[in-house]
Amino acid sequence: MVLLAESPPATDSAGDLSVWSVESEAWLDARVVLQLACALQFDGPSDAAGQPWPAAVSRDTLKRLGFKVRAPGREAWSRREVELLVTDYLQMLQLYLNGQPLNKAAHRRALLPQLDGRSHGSIEFKRRNVSAVLRQLQFMELPGYVPAEHAQLGLMTEVVLDKLKLFASLERSAEQFVDRDASPDLHADFSKVRVDAPAPRLHAEEPLGAYRQRRPFKVNYVERETHNRELGLAGEKFVLGYEQWRLAQVHGLGQLAERVRHVSVDDGDGLGYDILSFESDGSPRYLEVKTTAMHETTPFYISENELNFARGEARHFRLCRVFDFRNNPRFFELPGPVEQHVRLDPATWRASLA
Repeated sequence: MVLLAESPPATDSAGDLSVWSVESEAWLDARVVLQLACALQFDGPSDAAGQPWPAAVSRDTLKRLGFKVRAPGREAWSRREVELLVTDYLQMLQLYLNGQPLNKAAHRRALLPQLDGRSHGSIEFKRRNVSAVLRQLQFMELPGYVPAEHAQLGLMTEVVLDKLKLFASLERSAEQFVDRDASPDLHADFSKVRVDAPAPRLHAEEPLGAYRQRRPFKVNYVERETHNRELGLAGEKFVLGYEQWRLAQVHGLGQLAERVRHVSVDDGDGLGYDILSFESDGSPRYLEVKTTAMHETTPFYISENELNFARGEARHFRLCRVFDFRNNPRFFELPGPVEQHVRLDPATWRASLA
């Protein structure tokens, strides 16, 4: 909250406890500041214990005192604020890629006082704006921040590109992250690994235009991870174990579970799916597995052969998207033709969920 005064406030605003308003160059009773902050934030003034104040402070009172009230976070972010946020985001991304402890909330709390009256929620959404730029640059993103379009694309992109130059080791960390081997977690609690697919989102992506020409990375990290055969094979074994568990433990069909096959290993890659499994009624389930160590909305690549097979076997085909594989492996299913669920780039067959 920022309090502005056209003239110094009346003397009756002074009290035993007062604060100096830099913008208004005047003293204001600290109780007024606290009451108004509570009123704006919680729809009613209260003290620290949550009890209502004896008298509410209205906008009319502040107007009589010569002050104007400006709600927090309504103005466009300044370049200084965007630079602070992007720097903090990239610092967190570096920690994540290196496998170091990361406390997003602590970073947010440390950043908040440096900004111009922003809220925790506005910081969280602005971090999603950074993710949107990084995705368009085909770089890595922080998990938990689904890319979101925004009005300051040009400024955000320019700042991200400038700040990336200062994080020289970030690209090396990204390469090591996507190239790292992964062993399947065959001891996972399979009752908790299948989740709902991300909800579809309205998408109106604004092109980067001239900024794309300044893309600083020679490597497409999503594509590079696709070629990490060890990671892909581990993800397939993970889904294979889940299917055998599902049939044997959930449905009590042990004999059917024994017939589940890893066809991409047994018969070779190129059939259009990786695993042959079964529904409880014995009908087939053709499972194509796409695995990432990143978050659930990370784009993936799919071949034309896989797309055609999914269309031809729409009733029985399932694309299994395994994500966060090294930390907490989970997956969701996309049934039927893949293009019903994703945006496909027809030139590269790059599929995006968000």
